Amino acid sequence: MQTATRDPLLHSPSRAPGNLLPIVTLVASLLLLGFVAWTRGLLPLDAGAEPRAVAARGDLSSAEQSTIAIFEQASRSVAYVAPVRRYRSIFSGVSEQTGTGTGFVWDESGHVVTNYHVVDGASELLVKLSDGNVYEASVVGASADVDLAVLRIAAPPSALHPVLVGTSSDLKVGQSVLAIGNPFGLDQTLTTGVVSALNRLIQSPNGKEIRNVIQTDAAINPGNSGGPLLDSAGRLIGVNSMISTQGGGSDGIGFAVPVDVVNRVVPDLIEHGRPVRPGLGVQARDVPGGRGVEIVWVQPGSAADLAGLHGMTDGDGRVVAAHGDLLVELDGKPVANLDALFALLGEHRVGDVVDLTLERDDARRTVSITLQAVD
Repeated sequence: MQTATRDPLLHSPSRAPGNLLPIVTLVASLLLLGFVAWTRGLLPLDAGAEPRAVAARGDLSSAEQSTIAIFEQASRSVAYVAPVRRYRSIFSGVSEQTGTGTGFVWDESGHVVTNYHVVDGASELLVKLSDGNVYEASVVGASADVDLAVLRIAAPPSALHPVLVGTSSDLKVGQSVLAIGNPFGLDQTLTTGVVSALNRLIQSPNGKEIRNVIQTDAAINPGNSGGPLLDSAGRLIGVNSMISTQGGGSDGIGFAVPVDVVNRVVPDLIEHGRPVRPGLGVQARDVPGGRGVEIVWVQPGSAADLAGLHGMTDGDGRVVAAHGDLLVELDGKPVANLDALFALLGEHRVGDVVDLTLERDDARRTVSITLQAVD
């Protein structure tokens, strides 16, 4: 004799024993008859079925309207930058697009600003403006030190919409910011966020330090490089240059070169093809303990010479004093070493007047000096 077993999916200890197969068969039969009846027109369809009514949403919020207005204005200035590299294969020359980047229109002469690392190594450059027209571009000037480059395209002035320029020295953590760019090649993409931190330090493509960098949580991804970071007035406050990521995409930590650096360097790149560094016209050295920078030699006829700075040696290298002037402050900011001095000078342009605080023989004095161009 066989022992009957129960299917646990159909039976449970709480149910009375019995065979549910007839019930299941009946339900299935009714469903099948209903389907057949519907297909034969026995069950009429609902007459007059219409789309659902659209609910009124009211006016957009003031914040939304502001964001839309900024995008519509600023996006006209944003360009798609495509670097192309040519190389030779066994059979023929080959061209390939090596990535995507972003830029923005600087002026009506056709200058477009982007990152140095976007154009580095490119054989050709193509720039697509917001109207969809594509132009070949040439590099006018570039600086790896601050990761900036200026391109030029032969576009008519009517197609060029220069970005509005703001300042970065007065930014506050928490300010709203907007980024427009081409992440992963998706052009005209808008992301929003805030200024997350100020005065960050990042490395340029050649390893130099870029100071006073803006940190933002506005989503920045590969392809955003060279695009504008805007404030809530639609003004340029930085150039998106770098992300800190563990997964290859935006982790909410992006960095932008401040516009005060951009507005200082770009005119030099346009005029000279490279930054023109401001200086004092001296040779100097660090002092142990970070107490300042000692003047070793003063170039005759230089800005430092005209300002009365004293060095240890003369033009022939002969020692003329036990100690040179000790430079301890520039415009009231401490000069601990040469790196600090170069960073402070980098915030100025040739022709700017700065105040130097000097120490010599236990006496302190302040002199004004007009910065000169140095190699």
